[in-house]
Amino acid sequence: MVLFSYFGNMTVMRPSLLQWIRCTLLSLVGISLIGWITSCSSISSRSAHLNRWMQAENPELLRILCTTSHIQNLVDAIGGDTVLSLVLIPPDLDPHSYELVKGDGEKFSRAAWVFANGLNLEHGASLHTLLTEQTNVTQIGHAIQTQAPERILWSDGFIDPHIWMDVSLWALAIDPIVDQLSKLSPEHRDFYHERGQNLTTTLRQFDQELWQDLQQISEPNRYLVTSHDAFRYFVRRYLALSNETPEGWEKRLTAPEGLAPEGQLSPLDLQRTMLFLQEHRIQVIFPESNVSPVSLDKICKTARQMGQPLRVCTTPLYGDSTGGLSYIEAMRHNKDVLVANLGRQ
Repeated sequence: MVLFSYFGNMTVMRPSLLQWIRCTLLSLVGISLIGWITSCSSISSRSAHLNRWMQAENPELLRILCTTSHIQNLVDAIGGDTVLSLVLIPPDLDPHSYELVKGDGEKFSRAAWVFANGLNLEHGASLHTLLTEQTNVTQIGHAIQTQAPERILWSDGFIDPHIWMDVSLWALAIDPIVDQLSKLSPEHRDFYHERGQNLTTTLRQFDQELWQDLQQISEPNRYLVTSHDAFRYFVRRYLALSNETPEGWEKRLTAPEGLAPEGQLSPLDLQRTMLFLQEHRIQVIFPESNVSPVSLDKICKTARQMGQPLRVCTTPLYGDSTGGLSYIEAMRHNKDVLVANLGRQ
């Protein structure tokens, strides 16, 4: 009987092939069960929060509906315990193409106010129509565009809605939220203004943290390939060289899919991405948490067939979703992943 060691000094018998297969299957089942239990726990938590939100009877508690978790984070930070917020679009779904499902209409009817991103992020026909028709909606992107139209990006004639990817720009969403909550609950106006000012300070400091850390990446490595075109604001703010013109920083990123990850990878998209990879000698590309990695996997396979070393990062970035993290946690995660994989100077 042959012995071997697991976990340091623990000595056990080597199992037979049949035992090994049995243990392996049991392990896989166990892993699947853990994932299933975790998923069920998350779903159960969201369901409990939804029930609480739908049944809230305290007239002094503002029931707020937010289309995305990025917006909810701001609302919660400003409103504190005077608001009860709910996210309409689950974190694992694409906000670009989200269509209303059973029960969503009732959420709109029960909400004291709705905060949406706007700028055509929520362009699923049914949701877009409802956001346009409702009178109790603030489209944050439109408010930011009014404040700073020169900072809004366009791509091929379409507005880029991913404004939260630049923290300094996203901070401009605070005032519209403060103003609207103050109208809904005038007795808390000073409370909202104070918390809004504190949040502005926090985001400005965090913006500087991101900029300083990401500027440490070597200039030749500041090129980014992601699942879809969600990182243009991010690249302009954090990866561009000081005073780099749009003609310069816009060449620092590409994505096989456009502003909305809804289409199939075309031969032209593949060719364009491959040329970008070769030109800048890129060795790692980045998936996004709520976008299928199929396109990136195909690009990686093609590159390897051509003899070009390329890998898909094993840790996805957060673009359209925070993945259950707070906004700051998700953006810091993006920074850490990029610094770790692109390297410092």
